[in-house]
Amino acid sequence: MNTTVLTLVSQLSNQEVVARVKLLAQRECEVTAAPIAHLAVLDERQLYLAEGCASMFTYCVEVLHLSEYAAYSRIEAARAARRYPMILDMIGDGSVNLTTVGLLAPDLTPENHLDFLEAARHKSKRQVQELVAQLRPQPSVPSSIRRLPTPSLAAENLAPGNLPAPTAALSPAAEAPVPARRPFIAPLAPQRYTVQFTANAETHAKLLRAQELLRSQIPDGDVGEIIDRALTALLKDLARRKFAATDRPHESDTDGPRSSRGTVRRSRQIPAEVRRTVWTRDGGQCAFMAHDGRRCTEQSFLEFHHVVPHSAGGEATVENIQLRCRAHNGFEAEMFFGRRNDRARGTDDDLSMTTSSTGSGPSNSLGAAFTDPLPTNPPDLTD
Repeated sequence: MNTTVLTLVSQLSNQEVVARVKLLAQRECEVTAAPIAHLAVLDERQLYLAEGCASMFTYCVEVLHLSEYAAYSRIEAARAARRYPMILDMIGDGSVNLTTVGLLAPDLTPENHLDFLEAARHKSKRQVQELVAQLRPQPSVPSSIRRLPTPSLAAENLAPGNLPAPTAALSPAAEAPVPARRPFIAPLAPQRYTVQFTANAETHAKLLRAQELLRSQIPDGDVGEIIDRALTALLKDLARRKFAATDRPHESDTDGPRSSRGTVRRSRQIPAEVRRTVWTRDGGQCAFMAHDGRRCTEQSFLEFHHVVPHSAGGEATVENIQLRCRAHNGFEAEMFFGRRNDRARGTDDDLSMTTSSTGSGPSNSLGAAFTDPLPTNPPDLTD
């Protein structure tokens, strides 16, 4: 049956697929709210006991066959909804999800639940964690550096023939390898975060050296302040290399490449002054606009592109250059050059092409765009 459904969906137009996905997502929210309401009543009446389960969690996992995470999140939401029924309405209309409810529920009170649930509407997990930090501020975490255990049981010693006998206990020196730890960033309180990551020996040595050199300015060697200074210098360097940011622009930055006779010739190269202006105007964010006016929020892997393609006579001017993320740069290039080739073959399905004529802000054109990446992979300026 699922194969049949997939076959039917593959026959829909692009517009129909998008419309149906949005509709089904809304229905999923509505369908999620209904079981939560029933679980709230079932939990309150302890109906799981008559079903042979000692707890609500056991009932959800063993009778309803939910995963442990799904059971926990739904029980949390159900119990929160009993105290604050508006949560069900917000789950039903998609304003909040189960993760949001689980994060907020322990700190909601009759006095604050209206404000904080409203503030959490359509927020990401990270944004909700910021709200939780306001509700429950945590003390600052002291800076610390410690050496992680070194795995002494080499991978080659884990071969079947080299495994210790079942009755032999592993010595402390033969512990299993330590798994890699992911970087950890979490808000402690408004404007304060805890940051944790694993560094190699070279990075550790650089940090110790920075502490020594900055001892007169940072007597306590605070790691957080040192990292802040390092990131400030890094971002300044990235801005200079990425979009020619400078406190003293030269007049030559606005000049285009010149021919042997000294006259300015049309070039795909984007002058530094144009890159600075475009970056500032577009706010360091992809300027692609969907047909409904939604702007892409991507701030990583940004590239400069010609609204009117260079091959179609487009100039490297502020009016004709905009920021695009790599995905939308490729998308718009495919829309323009792919359809142009289709028309040449006579296979274009009467799809009109449009070009943006403003250039003063984000473009909503799906047509005349040209992928014009930077010479190197653009650095990710976001966290």
